[in-house]
Amino acid sequence: MTTVYDVTTWSVPGNPSASPYNDIGLVINSIIADIKSQQTSQASKPGGVIYIPPGDYSLKTRVNIDVSFLTIRGSGHGFTSLSIRYNTSDTSSWHEINPGGSRIRVENTDGNAEAFRVYRTGDPRLSAVVFQNFCLDGVSFGTNQNSYVNGKTGILFDSANDSCRIEGMGMVYLEHGLVVRDTDALSVSDNFLAECGNCVELVGSGQASKVTNNHIGAGYVGFSIFAENHVGLLVAGNNIFPRGNSMVHVKTSTRCSITANRLHAFYPGMVVFEGVCSENLISSNHFLRQPEPWGPMQPYNNGLDDLYGLVHVYGNSNTITANHFTYDVPSSAITPAGQTPTIILVSSGSNNYIAANNTASAVPVMTVVLDSSTTGTKVLDSGTQAQFQPYQSTYSFRATP
Repeated sequence: MTTVYDVTTWSVPGNPSASPYNDIGLVINSIIADIKSQQTSQASKPGGVIYIPPGDYSLKTRVNIDVSFLTIRGSGHGFTSLSIRYNTSDTSSWHEINPGGSRIRVENTDGNAEAFRVYRTGDPRLSAVVFQNFCLDGVSFGTNQNSYVNGKTGILFDSANDSCRIEGMGMVYLEHGLVVRDTDALSVSDNFLAECGNCVELVGSGQASKVTNNHIGAGYVGFSIFAENHVGLLVAGNNIFPRGNSMVHVKTSTRCSITANRLHAFYPGMVVFEGVCSENLISSNHFLRQPEPWGPMQPYNNGLDDLYGLVHVYGNSNTITANHFTYDVPSSAITPAGQTPTIILVSSGSNNYIAANNTASAVPVMTVVLDSSTTGTKVLDSGTQAQFQPYQSTYSFRATP
């Protein structure tokens, strides 16, 4: 029984001219069909490994994955910045201008938006599907290379799944890099996902998943990391850089941990809780907020002003502790003009706990602001009295000595 396949040596039955260099999607779909034809016993379906050697491959046909225990593996994530290339007038002296490694150009001509779709109905849900160590290159954002919009998705998990992994991947110039629906015990680790409209989107619902140790940076139109209706999500050890609409955006989620990340943003709203988010932890992160320094991207932003907060919280019994905030924005770049920026805004909710956070800033800031709909917030050692602004009276406060 064959369980290990090389896309460069596989012959597509009935189509001898098929090549991974012309359409790797067609080749991988043929390999998956062979795996299914060989593994018909309910009691023994070990899956397989599909290997993509270093090289440049075109994907014109979406890959449809409906088997568990499948690993698709390359030998190099191949990421390189396309934004710098497209915003540079002369690249004739550059060593290279395209991503490398095991690189797949997402060029769908079959009417589908996704390079890979993971989907199966019935029971059990798909398990242990692994994407590892290759590059998905969206190639272009069309006439406006700074738009982050091209309708392309790298990987879509479109049905319930368990214990799947995305590791060591590179993704660039996709409107949606990774989208995962209804997941359990997902691992997104050690990837380089950047210059995509959205990088990681965990939609529907999920539990006990993690997004760890990645380099991530979305465009101003979308999210670097987004999760909705999740329980126990771990977001840790990531280096998240501009220009995402938000760095970590969590919606209606509970008991999640956002810890030990380095977050660098050109806009407010770096970590956002939307909807009622309860019993979540934001701890030991380094936040750096600066203005956009690069001329080609200065016309763009996420539409939020500096009163929104670097951290924006809606919900109950959340803990924000031991974070470092650096607000490195000159007074002339603050919006609205003449206002005092907010570091942490608790916009609604009860019994939130904010303690032992440190802020470094060359301009006056409000380190913690409590909107009028909040109740029972505890704020300890996270700013001076002058840096604390409560718009109601039911709170506890101890100033930083």
